[in-house]
Amino acid sequence: MREAVHTSEAPAAIGPYSQAVRAGALIFISGQIPLDPATGQVVEGDVATQTHRVMRSLGAILQAAGAGYDQVVRTTIFLTDLADFAQVNEAYGSYFSDPAPTRATVQVAALPKDVRIEIDAIAHLD
Repeated sequence: MREAVHTSEAPAAIGPYSQAVRAGALIFISGQIPLDPATGQVVEGDVATQTHRVMRSLGAILQAAGAGYDQVVRTTIFLTDLADFAQVNEAYGSYFSDPAPTRATVQVAALPKDVRIEIDAIAHLD
């Protein structure tokens, strides 16, 4: 059984997808970009500021699904420039305790709305 998860505390989907889908004990969160959930506009600031916005959106979706950061088991970080890795890593890391989730970080040619970062996640409900 699949169930869509939605919260107004994270940006609305900008295409034909759900913010997240719960399938059994797993929560699959769609890639989040640094959009202000109230305005739908890209958040101004450096890549660390934008990473924090993305992580707060992920947190809001996790909460709507009945989970938290400590239940995230896998993330993927998409960057348009791997030179941003150190700033992103520091901001991202502040949301997790040990053991941190598994992760892949990849550089991509472009992201929606020409943002610099997108993060998706998979969480497990205990």
